[in-house]
Amino acid sequence: MVEYIEFGDIFNIAGVQNFAHGCNCAGAMGKGIAVQFKERFPEMFIKYKALCSENKFNLGDVFDYKYENGIVFNLATQRSWRTKAEIHAVKHALRGMLDIAEKNSITEIALPKIGAGLGGLDWGDVKNLIEEEAKKHPQISLHIVLNFKNQPLLNSL
Repeated sequence: MVEYIEFGDIFNIAGVQNFAHGCNCAGAMGKGIAVQFKERFPEMFIKYKALCSENKFNLGDVFDYKYENGIVFNLATQRSWRTKAEIHAVKHALRGMLDIAEKNSITEIALPKIGAGLGGLDWGDVKNLIEEEAKKHPQISLHIVLNFKNQPLLNSL
């Protein structure tokens, strides 16, 4: 199931302790929601940066970071912060995330419009891909925040 939340904060959805976001493969989390992930999970950022510097985090990969209350899914959607996200990488990473979630009995994941913000992809294309992949895992609910609180509406539904 996919739930779209027009305005909100992925970190403040009742009952949700697992989060996902699109990342680059260069070890940078300096803009957008990635900054919030870096600040909330500093140990995750250190491990992510190390994976990138060792070329062990590539397009389409998933770095699942377990923290005390859940898992953060770092989805490798773009090569660097200077390049756009790649739709095939989003698809592969989503599949990997959903497979990991299923194996770990995770039923709720909150995420932003991966690949469609700073990643530059068309939200309609990404939305269709998410819905297609989510149908294969009906026991997992994806809560997608379309716009962060206090920000203007950006390419909604």
